[in-house]
Amino acid sequence: MKWIQLLGRDVIDRITGIGAAGVLLARSAFGIPKWSGIGLFGQQMYRVGVMSLLIILVSGLFIGLVLGLQGFTILSKYGSSQALGTMVALTLVRELGPVITALLFAGRAGSALTAEIGLMKATEQLASMEMIGVDPLKRIVAPRLWAGLISMPMLAIVFSAVGILGGKLVGVDWLGVDEGSFWNSMQVNVNFTNDVINGVIKSVVFGVVCTWIAVYQGYAATPTSEGISTATTNTVVYSSLCVLGLDFILTAVMFGGLS
Repeated sequence: MKWIQLLGRDVIDRITGIGAAGVLLARSAFGIPKWSGIGLFGQQMYRVGVMSLLIILVSGLFIGLVLGLQGFTILSKYGSSQALGTMVALTLVRELGPVITALLFAGRAGSALTAEIGLMKATEQLASMEMIGVDPLKRIVAPRLWAGLISMPMLAIVFSAVGILGGKLVGVDWLGVDEGSFWNSMQVNVNFTNDVINGVIKSVVFGVVCTWIAVYQGYAATPTSEGISTATTNTVVYSSLCVLGLDFILTAVMFGGLS
């Protein structure tokens, strides 16, 4: 019976953790203090968004280059190389843009948020704020949560735009695809509402999930060096799994005829 007790205890702990994470999200979602909210939010937008821009630009460019090369190789076998623009744009806007941006965001910004909040907890900064009447959820968690939510869609748009440019560099400038056909096929077949907006919706959902996991793991981390390292690892693992799972669900709803 011991293993049944351990299993039940683990399930209860998981449910308790989900509930605590939900309470944290609800309390911090509207918790930016008016007197310093703009300054705190601006600082976190820079640290979470702007500091992640370089890896997004470089990754988006190389993903676009690979898509252009692989797409031309596949489409040219069927005499459809002029549709390269459509293939690159739809692949990036619908799938790779939001998903890869979210994975990079979790690895770069999410882990940093967890480590930062976890270190504040370990050095008793959060406890000190509570003692002087400052809510750490409003002062620490809320600006980071909103910064991640807003910066994630913007980074995904930049990733997709740079990726399309990379596909054009390979397909048009290197492999000789007609530039007019490249852009025209993209404009004709990429629908703003069904493709672009749905991609933005995906990135918003991924931004909420990744930032939520990051701030909760840091806030609930065991205040030791081992606890912070474990929380940082959990942030990347949980965020990646949630992004991939939610991507399937959202894709099925948006494009699979299940809506």
